[in-house]
Amino acid sequence: MQDEYFDRTASMESRLSAVADRLPGEPLRDAVTNLPSRKLEGTGLGAGRWLATAGLMVSALILGSGVAQAQPEAPEEGDKPKAGQEDKAAEKDDTPPPEGSADEGGEPGPPPNDPPPTVPEEPLLGDPPPLPEDTKAAGTKDSGGLSVAGEATTAAAAKDKEDGERPTGAEPAGPASEVFAEDWWKLSRPVFEFHGYYRVRSEFFHNFHIGRRDPVKPLWPRPPDDDYIDADGDAHRVELCGDDPDPSNQEACDNNTQAGANMRFRLNPELHISDNVRIRAQVDLLDNIVLGSTPQGYANEPGLDGRYSVVARGGYSPTGAFATTAWSPSAGITSTKDSITVKRVWGEYSSPIGQLRFGRMPSHWGLGILANSGDGYDSDWQSTADRLMFITGVKAWDLYFGAAWDFANEGAISAALNEQDGQPYDLAQKDDVDQWVFVVMRRMNEQLARKALRDGHPVFNGGAYVVYRNQSLANDTTDPGTGASLGQGTDELSQGLVRRGAEVVIPDVWFQFRFDKFRFELEGVMLYGSLENTNRTAGSDFLNGRVEGDDGWNIRQFGLATQTEYRAVEDRLKLAFGFGIASGDSDVDSIAPIGNELQPQRTLDRTFSTFRFHPDYRIDLILWRHVLNRVQAAYYFRPSVDYDFFRDPDGQRIGGGATVIWSRASEFVQTPGHEHDLGVELNFKLYFQSKDGVLNDDPDKMGGFFTSIEYGVLFPLGGLGYLPGQVDAYNEMPGVEEELDTETAQTVRWYLGILF
Repeated sequence: MQDEYFDRTASMESRLSAVADRLPGEPLRDAVTNLPSRKLEGTGLGAGRWLATAGLMVSALILGSGVAQAQPEAPEEGDKPKAGQEDKAAEKDDTPPPEGSADEGGEPGPPPNDPPPTVPEEPLLGDPPPLPEDTKAAGTKDSGGLSVAGEATTAAAAKDKEDGERPTGAEPAGPASEVFAEDWWKLSRPVFEFHGYYRVRSEFFHNFHIGRRDPVKPLWPRPPDDDYIDADGDAHRVELCGDDPDPSNQEACDNNTQAGANMRFRLNPELHISDNVRIRAQVDLLDNIVLGSTPQGYANEPGLDGRYSVVARGGYSPTGAFATTAWSPSAGITSTKDSITVKRVWGEYSSPIGQLRFGRMPSHWGLGILANSGDGYDSDWQSTADRLMFITGVKAWDLYFGAAWDFANEGAISAALNEQDGQPYDLAQKDDVDQWVFVVMRRMNEQLARKALRDGHPVFNGGAYVVYRNQSLANDTTDPGTGASLGQGTDELSQGLVRRGAEVVIPDVWFQFRFDKFRFELEGVMLYGSLENTNRTAGSDFLNGRVEGDDGWNIRQFGLATQTEYRAVEDRLKLAFGFGIASGDSDVDSIAPIGNELQPQRTLDRTFSTFRFHPDYRIDLILWRHVLNRVQAAYYFRPSVDYDFFRDPDGQRIGGGATVIWSRASEFVQTPGHEHDLGVELNFKLYFQSKDGVLNDDPDKMGGFFTSIEYGVLFPLGGLGYLPGQVDAYNEMPGVEEELDTETAQTVRWYLGILF
């Protein structure tokens, strides 16, 4: 994304070259093609102004050429020159033939009786598309956002001014410096674009609890309509099933399946003010709303214990069985989210020295194991930063530099629920999480990279992404009297403050090598830092009472992911192998966090070393995607194969694929069964893509209608099982009829989407 500004500049050069190809005469084309853009460097002209200046110079040359080629007005029909006048006119007219005329061996010029070519008062770059008759009088735009006709009154007023300041069509055009830039820009109009997707996903989960009967904090909760006895011997009775409606004859419910569907409509609008100024955003409508989750009559209200309570239903839908329509999602009433959610809005300004970005924007780096924008068609998680960022570089070397100031966490603000107007502000500075990001990267333009690969040359990309963050004080308590809740008073907030003393440096390196049809990509990240205090409430655990001189807490984590890919059979066949590892911690109880606080260290060591991949870095369908939520404290091996059975030049394709994922824990003591092997998962898929719309010209981008059916099966191994003592104790409990063991988990997913 860092070379986007420079790519647009190259696009402008190609557009100017296309204009030159349409001009008559070799000298005129050479003058336009060889416009010395290097002379404009350092003059303060932005990318758009550069193009405008070039356009004005083209306009001046066209005007001059038009005058030079002007011919006497053709006689009206029926009027013929008298005898002898033709010879006298020929003797008087000693003007050389126009550029490209038949006399010079070029293309023949216009017939003698045709009217001379006219020159528009406002020259344009390129030919505008045809316009409807009822819109040509009003200000309209071409596909590039340039106005092709001003309003009648504006044009008339502008013409009156131009008559006294600019040369008319009957006079020779002056140099390019006499064409006024403000006249060129006054007719430009913003361009509004929409991108995004609409999707519906139907999913079937079977035995996602892997057969485990955990009493508290299970890896995956059992369905509430399942009757079972947990590992501690406590019965969870649901005796409401069977064919007999008589309560005395009803049976225990047995259900290990969860299924449903969800949807999302994502819009990524872009407002292009000019070639170098734009505003971008991301808006989700019905964001991952579960179909059927907001039926008629269902509503919530805040309860006294901090939870929500269900409101009594109305008389027209007294029970859920009487619901006849779906209500719109409303946060805190019918859903956890509103029906429309604005995720991001940010601005971009490109100048000759670089690009400035500011606002709430996506954050992505490398493969996405640390910072992942989550912009994929099947994404559910994302990294979003409130950021001020500047990117510059040396395009000739494909080398770019960037620096960003992030507002990661400002702590309590002055906003209150009973005061909607005004400008909220940050109440304190010491409780802020300050974050700075520095980037250096070498990345070749994708089109140039493809050409280099076709010519048999390797392509190398890579760089470093370094984050530094710190926090002095913090208010992380959940106490309603002193927590950082909305509208909390400053005196109460100060009572909830603790000294945090957090400081961490996060270097992240990325490397990519491509040759012919082969690609190897790697991302490695490390977290190196410290904490003075891990308490949420008053007090400090900085001093180590058991080991002298080992005060405070350390953060030592690392993660690594690689992707290897080879394409063959006209790129229809894709063979891939993925590997990843996340550091574990031998001093904590579980791979996944237990509770809502830092996992306690069970030994004298005071180092947090469990690394967790970003949850949107997906490698499977069951274990890491759902059960454990993300790759963490483990390593995996992932071979896969994909093949397009059918594919046409327009992008339509039908194909399938298969993947095997073998997962192992980095530290065996973090697994429930105290073994390294977690499981082997098999994933299969079939897909179809129509590739309609504007994205069908890029085979690497999803576009048009897309659907897929996926099946996954997980075979749990010893790491997800039980300890031998737990199995024996459970089997000896009274009333237990089933053995304590793990079970195979399965899933089926059906994706329907339209991408644009």
